[in-house]
Amino acid sequence: MVLGVVAAGAYLAHKAMHPTTPQTESAAPASTAISAASEQIQHPIEQAQAGPVAASTAALPALDNSDASVAAALAVLAGGGDLSSLLVRQQIIARIVATIDALPRRGLSTYMLPVHPPKGAVITQDSNGTTVIGAQNASRYAPYMRIIEGADPQALVAWYVHTYPLFQEAYRQLGYPKGYFNDRLIVVIDDMLTAPEPTQSPTLVHSKAYYVYADPTLESLSAGQKLLLRVGPANEAKIKAQLRAIRARLIGQTLPSASASTE
Repeated sequence: MVLGVVAAGAYLAHKAMHPTTPQTESAAPASTAISAASEQIQHPIEQAQAGPVAASTAALPALDNSDASVAAALAVLAGGGDLSSLLVRQQIIARIVATIDALPRRGLSTYMLPVHPPKGAVITQDSNGTTVIGAQNASRYAPYMRIIEGADPQALVAWYVHTYPLFQEAYRQLGYPKGYFNDRLIVVIDDMLTAPEPTQSPTLVHSKAYYVYADPTLESLSAGQKLLLRVGPANEAKIKAQLRAIRARLIGQTLPSASASTE
């Protein structure tokens, strides 16, 4: 759920900086690129540490009939944030899986976002004669950040473990018949946790009808990492803190501190 909410902001940032890019752009999974090594399960869901919060023992619905129960569960897990007005209520699991799978790539499947992107255009400002993302731009993510901050990682993982068969089914339907979704989720989280943390807002330059980062290294980052650059340093730190907590419960291990991981 946290990554799904983040993805909406990734699409917003992409659209704001690339307004002429067709909305049908997508990053379809390349099934033929799946290596033999990727077929080996690295992080079995059984090892996840859901903690003392007991996940529901109710039988899972079929994937095609799961939207109502998933929406209800996510509303509770949102921690007081207003997820109901943001959530796209059709094919929720499939949308989450497709979006998460796309985050480490440079393109994002916009038509499968699990939540509605925020309205408005990216806020820029002048800084010593250059254009940068404005400090006020971070406020546009406030409804999403309330959900991310309010979500309990322990409860999220407990629900995810219980619901995992639906995520796995959706992942295989996406084009990975031998893939394992929890392994992909860890890859995605690790990719986002390695996003750079610039001390100053990166410079933007015009390229045709849209903005790009002046630094080619930043422009070549994944969709998820670019989102973390655009939400602002404070929001980036909060998102990474939640992702570390979730990751620790998913694999029973912890990552180095934020400063160590970026050295």
